[in-house]
Amino acid sequence: MPLTLLSSAFSDGGGIPAQFTCQGADISPQLQWDGVPDNTRSLVLIVDDPDAPDPMAPKMVWVHWVLFNLPPETRELPEAVNPTDLPHGTGEGINDWNRTGYGGPCPPIGRHRYFHKLYALDTVLEGLRQPRKREVEEAMTGHIIEEAILMGTYIKT
Repeated sequence: MPLTLLSSAFSDGGGIPAQFTCQGADISPQLQWDGVPDNTRSLVLIVDDPDAPDPMAPKMVWVHWVLFNLPPETRELPEAVNPTDLPHGTGEGINDWNRTGYGGPCPPIGRHRYFHKLYALDTVLEGLRQPRKREVEEAMTGHIIEEAILMGTYIKT
């Protein structure tokens, strides 16, 4: 079975409800996954927006959430997950608001795409202390067994 990533809050390609954005409670959506390969040693979750600042003229990828070293037996993150409720051993990276934790969609203009990417790794990432996405991606190089993507969209009202 391939690695799959789903949310009870939105479907793949669907709209992300406002409660998960800067126009709402800015809480993380529920995420669940299945099909984690048997030889997985850790999981990484990265949420980013490649349409920043304007989907008609994107200039950068805005990072919303970085989690690494999620235990391979983990199958879900609940809605509005608190850092103290993350599975034991999970590390948090720095997002583009220069803080750890989830930062919801808050596009300045247009409808943006938000990619929730889950990676199954054959290793535990060592030596990372509140890394940025780039550092996590560099550490993952050569260790990705499988990945799943869930994409949602949002436009400010």
